[in-house]
Amino acid sequence: MKALVTGANGFTGSHLVKALLKRGDSVVGIVRKSSNLSRLAQCPIDFVYGDITDRTALNQAMTGVDVVFHTAAYVELGLVNAAEMERVNVDGTRAVLEAAQLAGVPKMVYCSTIGIFGDTEGKTIDETFKREQTGFSSAYDRTKYEAQQLVDQAAANGFHVVSVLPSGIFGSDDPHFKPVLTSFLKGRLKLWAGGGRITGIVHVDDLADAMILASERGQAGERYIISAGDLSTRDMFEIFSQETDIPPPREAPEPLVRVVANVLDVAGRVFSWQPPIDKERAHYVYDRCVRVDATKARQNLGWTPRSPEETLRELVRPPLEGSF
Repeated sequence: MKALVTGANGFTGSHLVKALLKRGDSVVGIVRKSSNLSRLAQCPIDFVYGDITDRTALNQAMTGVDVVFHTAAYVELGLVNAAEMERVNVDGTRAVLEAAQLAGVPKMVYCSTIGIFGDTEGKTIDETFKREQTGFSSAYDRTKYEAQQLVDQAAANGFHVVSVLPSGIFGSDDPHFKPVLTSFLKGRLKLWAGGGRITGIVHVDDLADAMILASERGQAGERYIISAGDLSTRDMFEIFSQETDIPPPREAPEPLVRVVANVLDVAGRVFSWQPPIDKERAHYVYDRCVRVDATKARQNLGWTPRSPEETLRELVRPPLEGSF
């Protein structure tokens, strides 16, 4: 099989590339010329250089491809460039969909997010859930929701595209949680906010497996939630503590966190700086709770992920030597 992976150098994309190569598939990766390709060192793939909205580069990359895996996205909360996020997440998805259909690519798998469902207020939902939240919690949620609408419309028009909706994605090279974990392992993380916050967890390699299964067994137009289960932040740090004997951080008082978030939000906007906590991140920590059930992926795709606990334990164990 010949596969095209958008965002091939990213966190999810690079793990997907390695999973495809281990199967013996040939892989084309579309990346920008300025992209850091260190995650793909020694990976025998073909690169096509261009922006995710570059129609010429996309048309070149689609040649002879059997399946497109669209993982490229601008993923960030807080003080973001909303216009750029819309260009990447919405316009980029539109460009990939149109190029794939123009090239006659048989299948596409889109990496979406459980965030498209909005705040479920702690209720556990599956793929049949209809969004109840009015408005959006972040530019990321909004742009991924709009991109999902494009994907759903393409499927309704007859294109074979399948959506996987991961929860929180974890791995040893996770660009979002790794700095926090590194600080914890060095004994520097003394305070943390929102110990009761619920996080859905999936190992990045299990997500890669799910995407491949979706390309093989997924039904056109279907959505598949990809989550091994959820844990509170407090439980997550307890697991890390059990594995390392490092005491878990103390929980900062919520009123104090909200005050600091409001102050840093203003400072961040004034000085064009991304603070460690702001109003949007505080909202995610304290006010928003999305819980999901991935039974459909397990039953229909045959997906068998490791548990959330095992995923977290792997993060603090010495890495194994890999093939790439």
